[in-house]
Amino acid sequence: MSFTIVQILLLTAYSMYNIYDELQMNSSLSQPVWAGMIAGLIMGDMKTGLVIGAALQLTVLGVGTFGGASKIDANSGTVLATAFSIGTGMKAATAIAAIGVPVAALLTSFDILARFANTYFQHKVDKDIENFNYKGIERHAIMGVLPWCLSRGIPVFLALALGQGVVKTMVTYLNGDLQWLNTGLQTAGATLPAVGFAILLHYLPVKKHFAYLILGFTITALLSTLFTSVQTLGAGLSGASKAFTATFNALPMLAIALIGGALAILEYKKSITKINAATAGPAASSDDEDEDDEIEDANGEVDGDEEE
Repeated sequence: MSFTIVQILLLTAYSMYNIYDELQMNSSLSQPVWAGMIAGLIMGDMKTGLVIGAALQLTVLGVGTFGGASKIDANSGTVLATAFSIGTGMKAATAIAAIGVPVAALLTSFDILARFANTYFQHKVDKDIENFNYKGIERHAIMGVLPWCLSRGIPVFLALALGQGVVKTMVTYLNGDLQWLNTGLQTAGATLPAVGFAILLHYLPVKKHFAYLILGFTITALLSTLFTSVQTLGAGLSGASKAFTATFNALPMLAIALIGGALAILEYKKSITKINAATAGPAASSDDEDEDDEIEDANGEVDGDEEE
């Protein structure tokens, strides 16, 4: 399968939109899972796109930036990994490790280059502000978006337009003489989400909420085992008897998400209660002191009257 010019242009335009959305609009469409879904839709295999996008989404769960720091571009990596996986028949796990992660890391350099180029337009804006040139401010602010968009669009376009032959050759070798390397890449691609979870847990207050971590892991493991066993049993019965038509679905991730949401709500309410108690504590004690003073004053007046 070869890329059509329409597919190349759509994937390039979407990769340019990704960085613009991340910097300006913040619609959450600039996430690897969305990049995988949209790239898969353009390539005609949404399932593969979602698998690759979800894996890279989990990989970068704990990755963030502060100030002007750059981070790996998992969105562009997802777009290219999805396109080449579907276009060349490469397995999703192999595409993640061989294309998605290297491309995401490589585009960090393009991100830095875009930041350097953007400073030119920002200095123009500074001069426009000094000269009260409002139209110039708007014009140069909009033009400042171009380096960012081109830093993603040009590499993605060149990779899609010129790199398919190279990737096809690589797939042929990976499935032949380099099968051992293919197996290693698949293993690495499958373990990358665990790395993302580990990075995320490093920043979360795990020690404080360790009980929730154990509970979530245990519930997930139990439900996964239960649903897998029931699904296997149903498949066996269907094979033994054609009259058996019941359908057994796999574990719904929505169930796990709802359990996690319920635990989060409980913890949130507990935290709010503590905050309210801490806030109301000093006020309540001061009110009690005021009431005591009033009682003492009243008693003092009464005692004084009695003495007179």
